[in-house]
Amino acid sequence: MANVKVKFNNKEFLLSCDDGQEEHLEELLFHINQKFNQLKDDLGNLGENKLLLITAVKIMDEYYETKKKVDQKKKELYDLTNKFKELKSLIYEYKDQKDSEIKELNLNHKNFKNEIEENQKKYEQLIDEAADEISNFVKKAKLENISQ
Repeated sequence: MANVKVKFNNKEFLLSCDDGQEEHLEELLFHINQKFNQLKDDLGNLGENKLLLITAVKIMDEYYETKKKVDQKKKELYDLTNKFKELKSLIYEYKDQKDSEIKELNLNHKNFKNEIEENQKKYEQLIDEAADEISNFVKKAKLENISQ
């Protein structure tokens, strides 16, 4: 433990604190002393005990107002975090849906391409068969003309 000599309301006090916290304690006492002297100037000398009580109330009021603001900001951050998570979930859901649609379109494209290729083969086969029948018909017609 470290001992720190501080001055408050023109009186010296010896206070103890954890090692390494000396500067922090001095800073806190500086602010308390500043608040105490400000109230003393504003309200006059009401007596040390009453001024100390008013100083403590003022400091606690500032603390609770700050705490309310911090709590409000925490709530806002929590709400934003939840909205971000929801948005992130919607984005992933949308991406998965689009990936599924793309997969389905690719499959349809592949099936359509295969169908076109099959129809092209059938068409070529049909043309070949029709050409063969026409050729056979022409040959028969020539043979019949020759035989007559």
